[in-house]
Amino acid sequence: MSKTKYIFVTGGVSSSLGKGIIAASLAKLLQSSGFRVTIQKLDPYINIDPGTLNPYEHGECFVTDDGAETDLDLGHYERFLNIATSQANNVTTGRIYQTVINKERKGDFLGKTVQIIPHITDEIKRRIQILGKTGDFDIVITEIGGTVGDIESLPYIEAVRQLQWDLDKENAIVIHLTLIPYLAAAGELKTKPTQHSVKELMQSGVSPDILVCRTEYPLHEGLRKKLALFCNVTQDAIIESIDADTIYDVPNLMLQEGLDKVVLKKLGLIAQKSPKLDQWNEFLRKFKNPKETVEIGLVGKYVELQDAYKSIIEALGHAGAQNETKVNIKFIHSEDLVPSEVPELLKGLNGVLVAPGFGDRGTEGKIEAIRYVRENKIPFLGICLGMQMAVIEFARNVLNLKNANSVEMNPRTPYPVINLMEDQKKITEKGGTMRLGAWDCKLDKNSKVYKAYSTDFISERHRHRYEYNNEFFEDFQNNGLVATGVNPDTGLVEIVEIPDHPWFIGVQYHPEYKSTVLNPHPLFVAFIKASVDNK
Repeated sequence: MSKTKYIFVTGGVSSSLGKGIIAASLAKLLQSSGFRVTIQKLDPYINIDPGTLNPYEHGECFVTDDGAETDLDLGHYERFLNIATSQANNVTTGRIYQTVINKERKGDFLGKTVQIIPHITDEIKRRIQILGKTGDFDIVITEIGGTVGDIESLPYIEAVRQLQWDLDKENAIVIHLTLIPYLAAAGELKTKPTQHSVKELMQSGVSPDILVCRTEYPLHEGLRKKLALFCNVTQDAIIESIDADTIYDVPNLMLQEGLDKVVLKKLGLIAQKSPKLDQWNEFLRKFKNPKETVEIGLVGKYVELQDAYKSIIEALGHAGAQNETKVNIKFIHSEDLVPSEVPELLKGLNGVLVAPGFGDRGTEGKIEAIRYVRENKIPFLGICLGMQMAVIEFARNVLNLKNANSVEMNPRTPYPVINLMEDQKKITEKGGTMRLGAWDCKLDKNSKVYKAYSTDFISERHRHRYEYNNEFFEDFQNNGLVATGVNPDTGLVEIVEIPDHPWFIGVQYHPEYKSTVLNPHPLFVAFIKASVDNK
């Protein structure tokens, strides 16, 4: 008998219904009831991971401590649960097939014909159970990407069917998230799309135990009875998921609907304590009742798709709540920032964040924005490429090193103040080959970053190939762009700041990845406080 319980979250009718938020909210409630919970995401695309995907294609690429480039839903998992995820929490079809094909090449299948069933489904089942077999978790929630009926999702659904058979029904249940659309012409909510979605799932041999219904309007009793009857689900397992003001309302809404109680009942578990969301609700109280307001400019080149900066947006929200401040974000496309337009586009901002990115498109706009905030004493936070652009701007306009640049943008620059990392110079393949994951950094005790962190050593997550060029270290130090955070083993400059500026900090790492509801990132908290003070 399995000691670990498994919950599978599937989706129907439409994509983008919020499986990740439902999974994270349920996990939060179960965690608050005394269980050790983790969440994993199964993605049906053939890419090995999202690391090589354009942000317009897939949104943000989230990075874990152990250096995995993963789906942005893992960011939601960490922000809700306040625990780190890992390589094992995100699996793609590409990785599944790669593993099976590598085994075939080594002869592990002893000459058998390799097929989707059983070989691909066996590998999916193995991956699903990796976290469960560590002994670290009582419950593993598995979110299956895509929508029931998609061709690429079929092996995952079949693997779920098999696992329910292998583990017994009490140890593996299925939550199906679906849509109840409202037809204005008829003036009513319609259940037929959900009925068809459940039928599609059942034709694959999987019967949902719980239906979570996304809806614009409350589900009345008659509609719940109808869904229970036609979808072969008990009435207490029809869960309303009504549109919320913020994703952080969803755990409370699921608590009111009793999702956690139904799940525990079906898994044969007894809660160790009643779920209390006191700290969570204190965050929500501050988030919804701010005493101040700040205008923050987010300068990037993917601003048309806000999911490209998901963790940054959420981290600003966490920091805003900590400061009891509403953060209004103005998205500014870096390609629009020509010198003559900068004062108008940045007018009225209390702080500016220059976002990460790759390639030279829009970089000159980022440099112009940084020059403006440096000269006009506006609080500034530069992340990864944003930090590198700050170094280039300072080199050009303070050190008078005309045409200073990163070798990423101009391989022939006479002043390569940002250079390719030494261990990257022989790498030709793109996927998973950057400097990834958590790395240590030692802080200068006389710096603003030390004041923010209140500690000598920090560990932060990275995702980059290029670095601050230490050949220019003395020039920068002597002219006012000071290295206040350095990797103790490699000497890599991780943080730069301008001491005589109200708040001007660039970091090579990604602090946004570690910000959670219960632990807002100290750097974002300090940035928002500086922006409030700057008003």
